Amino acid sequence: MRIPAHSVCTAIRDDIVAGVYERGSRLTEELLARRYGVSRVPVREALRTLEAEGFVVTRRHAGACVAEPTEQEASDLLEMRMLLEPLGAARAAQRRTEAHLKVLRGLVRLGQERARRGHSEDLRSLGGWFHETLAQASGSPALTSTLAQLRHKIAWMYTVEVSAGPAESWAEHGGIVDAVARGDSERARSITALHAERATAAHRLRFPGGGDRAERVRTSQHPVNMTGVRH
Repeated sequence: MRIPAHSVCTAIRDDIVAGVYERGSRLTEELLARRYGVSRVPVREALRTLEAEGFVVTRRHAGACVAEPTEQEASDLLEMRMLLEPLGAARAAQRRTEAHLKVLRGLVRLGQERARRGHSEDLRSLGGWFHETLAQASGSPALTSTLAQLRHKIAWMYTVEVSAGPAESWAEHGGIVDAVARGDSERARSITALHAERATAAHRLRFPGGGDRAERVRTSQHPVNMTGVRH
């Protein structure tokens, strides 16, 4: 059975974000095909997609390589997110469904509970799901896709300091959902803008570390032709 290119793309992107492939390192079709247990065709398609997203560049005499974004490019990503997330929240206030509200409220309840217990790793995942659902509630596939790409690239380029006030952060999440539920676009926009500004302040640029790159590649197994692939 042919493995879809989008599954291969997800696997390669996840490994780039995780630092398995260092910035500037080569990505040969043959090596990637062996690593993920697929043919070279979906790998080639995946690399084209990742190049369009900015994770990969094609260099003369070297072929596909992991991109090496500048500090300015990284800063621009945070600024773009600060502009687009409030827009998404404002649109969600007008276009959300009851299903979206149910999921958002459930995530807020879980987040507030985890914040009280100090489960920081859970909070990071829950926060990602919250913002992904909020973007989907905007009813704009283009905006949802753009925000998803921003989240991936920001996670690749930045580390996030543990929030000193997770309860406050999740109170803001709750305020966003309340505004979205009431259809109050301006309130949803303003709370989300404040929330995005505070979150941005906790981001620190992630620079490549030392270590044996080849060893890191060997020790991270990510076959895409298994049932556990994330889409």
